[in-house]
Amino acid sequence: MVGTIVHQLTDGCSAEELEKAGLGAYYTDHGVDVYPQSAAGAPFTAAYIAAKGDPIANLTEDLAAEQKARATYEKLIDLCADDPDVIDPLRYLREREVVHFQRFGEALNSVQDKLAQKNFYINKDNMCK
Repeated sequence: MVGTIVHQLTDGCSAEELEKAGLGAYYTDHGVDVYPQSAAGAPFTAAYIAAKGDPIANLTEDLAAEQKARATYEKLIDLCADDPDVIDPLRYLREREVVHFQRFGEALNSVQDKLAQKNFYINKDNMCK
């Protein structure tokens, strides 16, 4: 969604306007197309996806990712002028990160509770006697 907002804001801008706004290198590489990258220009890579094969590690990573995304949206809101067409979607996205954080926290608590329970096993042979 952020990429789409940037696209909408830059669509129709001249190369000179983009250069003046500090977007010359981006425009040279991507035009006004959406290209997922960090604010520093590092392109998205699957290496950013942390999956460890452990539910507690994975959920903790998910919690951290949601907080990082929330903080990024807050910084984007701080950088924006008072344009409701930009700020309102960013606020929505920020609030969505808060809800995701809460749901991942609930999932983590559930997994931890389940792992703390004593395991009971039923032997099929004992059931038939």
